[in-house]
Amino acid sequence: MNNGLLRRLGFYFGGLAIGLIFFAFFVKGRGVKCEFDYLPNARTLKNIRVKERRFSPEMRQLIDNKEIDTAEISNILRDGDVDFSRSKAKVDADTCKVYIIEGTLKNKDIELTVHNCDSTTLIKRIKMIN
Repeated sequence: MNNGLLRRLGFYFGGLAIGLIFFAFFVKGRGVKCEFDYLPNARTLKNIRVKERRFSPEMRQLIDNKEIDTAEISNILRDGDVDFSRSKAKVDADTCKVYIIEGTLKNKDIELTVHNCDSTTLIKRIKMIN
């Protein structure tokens, strides 16, 4: 009986593996993108990314002087890490949440200060980390 159970489990897992390979093959060509946005870091970054983005005068000057590009900021907002210990996520209803997002820009560690309001986000400043 033990031998029969092992044989059935082998067939089951073999079929499951083949089915997953076929599934991955068919889904791959359709442009289906699976994002895992259930952890606090990913949820916060996605919430910031989907809103209208505005820049402080300091950031606007850096962008106009071509010292930083908006695509680089988008990459940081996609791949960065939110420092919740220094962020102010618990605020009143009429004020914006302030997040510190750490990332890399041109092989340097940086911090973005982002004010996350109801319908917009304000990229306040960028700071190089030593």
